[in-house]
Amino acid sequence: MLKNLEKLLRWSTGLMAAVALFTIMWLTLIDVTGRKFFDHSLPGGLEITEILMVIVIFGALPLVSFGGEHVVFDSLDHLIPGWLKSIQNRAIEAVNALTFGGLAWLMSQRAERFAEYGDTTVYLQFSIAPVAWLMAALLALTALVHLLFVFMPPPDREDATAGAAT
Repeated sequence: MLKNLEKLLRWSTGLMAAVALFTIMWLTLIDVTGRKFFDHSLPGGLEITEILMVIVIFGALPLVSFGGEHVVFDSLDHLIPGWLKSIQNRAIEAVNALTFGGLAWLMSQRAERFAEYGDTTVYLQFSIAPVAWLMAALLALTALVHLLFVFMPPPDREDATAGAAT
């Protein structure tokens, strides 16, 4: 089941984040080329880049959570007995699920407000509400990933803490 979930996350949120990052790369190339050779930047380029960065960051969150690739402070882990580590990990997953769920709820409230007020970007006049709704949905998905790991052990991870802050 977890392999299928990982595959689904990679082909949905992972692909979405990758395409957004690739688009940012080309957008930046076009914008810099326009400034350098034509003395004119891409109209609305900054706004589009900001929206795409939201997609990159929030789209990657469920995958980062699924892979256990968060920054970890593990200096005291050698002092914790093995039986307690399982409880500790489940408690951490529960706190993460509650935190991301709370953030999703707050972002959905913000999205409703954006929609109600008709907030748009300054230059291109894109509605901000759909972007906020996407953020809320991806935060909720991240919360569900953490909630899953409260009840089910995460997949075998190659040392996810390698290179983490210690």
